[in-house]
Amino acid sequence: MKRTFLLCAAITALCLNACTQKQDNNQVENRETKTLVAYFSASGVTRAVAEQLAQMAGADLHEIVPEQIYSEADLDWRDKQSRSSVEMADKSSRPAITAKLDNMECYDTIFVGFPIWWYTAPTIINTFMESYDFKGKTVIPFATSGGSTIDKACDDLKQAYPEVNWLPGRLLNNASKESLKAWADSVR
Repeated sequence: MKRTFLLCAAITALCLNACTQKQDNNQVENRETKTLVAYFSASGVTRAVAEQLAQMAGADLHEIVPEQIYSEADLDWRDKQSRSSVEMADKSSRPAITAKLDNMECYDTIFVGFPIWWYTAPTIINTFMESYDFKGKTVIPFATSGGSTIDKACDDLKQAYPEVNWLPGRLLNNASKESLKAWADSVR
């Protein structure tokens, strides 16, 4: 009886140890492939896509928030004196952002999303890119647009940050959850 009890206790201990090791290995795997979806959205369109992408990719979500929120007048692309027009005309413009991530080193893959402004990424994306060390990380741009492609934005980002491991970007207007999942799976 005592022998049977000791044998059962030993088997239980081995099983618990194996389960603990498996959980530890899974945590290491999850840490090794941690994904972030970071996005800037002035009107909410890019936000909606970013939220769906993060859900489909099993990624953390981070909004790139300007220190000074853009008003409707700031976004008037027809007004050459609007805030967005002035920022986009000045290549050195770096609008301040709030809520900086404290744990960027935990992420290996970062999707960076934005609306297309003047055929490229808004200058606040430069602020984001210059706020972190992307060495050893894979960065994948995505965008929403009323009529432009993402091509110039991708080219501009690659030229500005050549040390970053960029993967091809994608325009995600009206993307389905299924297509977002398939894309996220294909690039990680």
